[in-house]
Amino acid sequence: MITFIFIIGVVFAFITLISSVKVINQGEKAVVLRLGKFKAVAEPGLNLILPYIETMIKVDVRERVINVEPQKVITKDNVTVTVDAVIYYKVVDPVKAEFEVEDFDTAATTLAQTNLRNVVGDKSLDETLTARDIINTNLRDVLDEVTHNWGVKVTRVEVQKIDPPAEITEAMSLQMKAEREKRASILQSEGIKQSQILEADGRKSAEILRAEGDAQAKILRANAEATAIQKLAEAANKYFDEKAQIWKKLEVASVVLANNAKFVIPTSSDIVNVLNLEGDKSDVIPMKRK
Repeated sequence: MITFIFIIGVVFAFITLISSVKVINQGEKAVVLRLGKFKAVAEPGLNLILPYIETMIKVDVRERVINVEPQKVITKDNVTVTVDAVIYYKVVDPVKAEFEVEDFDTAATTLAQTNLRNVVGDKSLDETLTARDIINTNLRDVLDEVTHNWGVKVTRVEVQKIDPPAEITEAMSLQMKAEREKRASILQSEGIKQSQILEADGRKSAEILRAEGDAQAKILRANAEATAIQKLAEAANKYFDEKAQIWKKLEVASVVLANNAKFVIPTSSDIVNVLNLEGDKSDVIPMKRK
């Protein structure tokens, strides 16, 4: 009998020892209660408690996510839209998170839905569709202010979708299509205008270059002719003596009288003596040297 009682005692002591040893994982904390009253917060690792007197409640302190179910919200301009959101939070005070709120997920979801209706209801449809960041910030500030008393930190709130009615979506699609077509027409017109401007500039530049080329060519030709005349004048001054002048006069007379042409020439001219136009019988009268 004594042996049996001893065995029972050993087993009870072993069970008691085992039940007093608690292991808390990384990313968790625990609230220790002694006879139902808060005693301490246990950190991750191996912890010992008094069996049968103390109990331990584990609390996950990692960041967690709550999905806010889609709900219909009326905007400021009386358009019904369907909105949902995602809440990211983490427990910063395990004691408050355990004792200040019964079910944080339900409380946070209800609070987010209520404030989502308020925030979206203060904006028009266009503002709601283009101001997601403002809505996210406003929701986060409101939720964080309330959940602070619950030992929870709301890190961010993201509105996932804002769906207007089908007829509004179709009208917006047609408006966007019209805007795209308008921008395309404007861009096409600008392109044609720019092309015409560039083409006109090209023609203008070509005409200017052509005129500059013609002017330069005329200048070069004029310079060449002037140089030739200058050279000819220099040669005439140097080589065109009296006999050469008489010979040149004969050539001119031969050309002008080739077709039995008649000319009135003063008798005092030297060319009359050369051509024997005074009626002498001899063909050519030699020139007298002056």
